[in-house]
Amino acid sequence: MEALEKFLGSLSGIVWGPWLLVLLVGTGIFLTFRLAFIQVRLLPYSLKQVFSRKHDKKAEGDISQFQALMTAMAATVGVGNIVGVATAVVLGGPGAVFWMWLAGFFGMATKYGEAILAVKYRTKDANGQMAGGPMYYLEHGLKARWLGVSFALFGTLAAFGIGNGTQSKAVADAMNMNFNTPYWVTGLVLMVVAGAVILGGIKSIGRVAAFFVPIMALFYFIAGAIIMITNFDLVPSAFATIFSYAFGIESFAGGAVGAAIRFGIARGLFSNEAGLGSAPIAAAAARTDMPGRQALISMTQVLFDTLIICSITGITIVMSGAWQDEGAEAGTLTAMAFGTFFGDAGQYIVGLGIVFFAASTIFGWAYYGEKCFQYLFPNPKLLKFYRLVFVVVVYFGATATLDVVWLFSDVMNGLMAIPNLIGLLGLSGVIVAETRRFQNKIKEEKEAELAAVPAVNSSND
Repeated sequence: MEALEKFLGSLSGIVWGPWLLVLLVGTGIFLTFRLAFIQVRLLPYSLKQVFSRKHDKKAEGDISQFQALMTAMAATVGVGNIVGVATAVVLGGPGAVFWMWLAGFFGMATKYGEAILAVKYRTKDANGQMAGGPMYYLEHGLKARWLGVSFALFGTLAAFGIGNGTQSKAVADAMNMNFNTPYWVTGLVLMVVAGAVILGGIKSIGRVAAFFVPIMALFYFIAGAIIMITNFDLVPSAFATIFSYAFGIESFAGGAVGAAIRFGIARGLFSNEAGLGSAPIAAAAARTDMPGRQALISMTQVLFDTLIICSITGITIVMSGAWQDEGAEAGTLTAMAFGTFFGDAGQYIVGLGIVFFAASTIFGWAYYGEKCFQYLFPNPKLLKFYRLVFVVVVYFGATATLDVVWLFSDVMNGLMAIPNLIGLLGLSGVIVAETRRFQNKIKEEKEAELAAVPAVNSSND
């Protein structure tokens, strides 16, 4: 078993090596330029669409555009937003936060491209529900079914580890550390809650995510905002530290800049999953009239996840100075940072953040894994079996230590990105064409609104 664990650890290092990070960021840069910086040009419009239900009432789909976004947010806002960012700072220094921001900025274009293809090439399954994601645009768009099968296989396997076992274990660890709750109790409660949500399918997951995710994200954001407002004098110096370490102006052991770039980008991408191909599976379920509209909404996921929530963690760590403690570990660094400003309450804030974030990830990834499994095995009867097994694994993940399984899942998670990125690059022309079509639609809608204004005014006269 030790030999297998060592082999998987080495394989994970290769899969998640610099070449994949370059490909992930490079795809984001490529799409950013091809789409003329769409994440800047249409960001105000996309934020407006997040909270609008004007266009999804009569369109095809299983859940609202907002619920689709929250389902994707549920899957991506996880332990990586707290522990992952702390790991980046420990291994790469404060400068890693800047490179995390940069990865998030270009990742917005990647997320947009994934979502627009997912909606364009989605189909209806045997149950009459929407089915979409990389496997479908790889098969129907790129005409490469073998790549679709590869993605679905990697996604199905990854869901049980990255989206299930590791998250339930994080919840159990946090509950045991903060409230001395036995692991089996947490596992049992989490399994029951997950079962109640997951067994109901995407509509149940969407409803819970739409209620649960905004609350948990707002809770963490308010805690971070209080720290920054009440200690505003530390904010400028924190940003100065981040930028100075990002470019090697300050020394932070050998190869400081390289470490900051590598771990900042890696943890940023791990957190928002831009390029991995997971989130577009949720986007495909949205009720939307055009692919471009849901794509713009999906794009904001990276903004909320990396550029806001992860930033709260990173800036707080730098402000506190806890990162300078040579004995600090990534698993406790964020709690130490919040404890600097909130005292003992800081540990509980971070602990509850981990519980909420990790639990929500289980819900989102249950749907991702389900759709990947369904692509491989279309028989509707097998779907119930998959959901049941997924729920049971929640309990075992919380109570057992299965490092080999999690390492294997980590490898599968990285391998998902390869076929997905091939699809994004190969279908970039389709992404551009759909974007132009939607921009024309936006123009028509604005002209219609302007034409309606004089009519309203004249009727009032």
